[in-house]
Amino acid sequence: MPDDHDTYIIHSMELGPMENFIYLIQDLATNTAAIVDPAWEVDEMLNFADSKGIQITDILLTHSHHDHINGLQQTLEHSDAKVHLLKPEAKFWGAELSKPVLHHGADQIALGNSQINVLHTPGHTPGSACYQIGDDLIAGDTLFVFGCGRCDLAGGDPEEMFQTLKKMKTELPGSTVIHPGHNYAPQAPTSTMEHQCQGNPFLHFDKSEDFVKYRMQVHDKIRDTPYDAVSREEALEAVK
Repeated sequence: MPDDHDTYIIHSMELGPMENFIYLIQDLATNTAAIVDPAWEVDEMLNFADSKGIQITDILLTHSHHDHINGLQQTLEHSDAKVHLLKPEAKFWGAELSKPVLHHGADQIALGNSQINVLHTPGHTPGSACYQIGDDLIAGDTLFVFGCGRCDLAGGDPEEMFQTLKKMKTELPGSTVIHPGHNYAPQAPTSTMEHQCQGNPFLHFDKSEDFVKYRMQVHDKIRDTPYDAVSREEALEAVK
């Protein structure tokens, strides 16, 4: 379903066995686009772009786990696009990419007349990124609707995830629309930051030790997808 704005549209498709969201950010003035985390049946998104005459000029990677990049080569064969990722993620991944554009947090990417801000959001992996355009945030596996990415996989760090989410909670406007990397939501596939602050258990903790305990020991024992909202009181009670 497309998400309309004055200068851009975000198209999304849920593809693959892990409920991945693949996003296409289309700049309306130039009809160019950035595809985010091309994976699985990526030809569906590529064919969609072709059918609309949209030129894919950029590939944005939120992180390098297989379920988010397994359509990268196919996308590169389809489009002469630049690959963007954070420098720490390139180091963690160790892949031989042809002339990737490596970023730091706070960098900006020009997509036609639209501007994409790069946020360094470590925790799921060392170089995990979120991409902010207007009041939309492509969040990868950093933040889900009422959930967050695992920290027990290669490169994960729950202490870093706590600091990342704390910063996002503080700095992102409540109206920011979260577009997650997986469809784990009980109803709408997106949510606002305001609603996440109210019901996402990972945003309820003030102490890093409580967050780490919940993420690493408690969460997977008491919650299954789709994730429903959790009150602050319920989250704090779960780590006692």
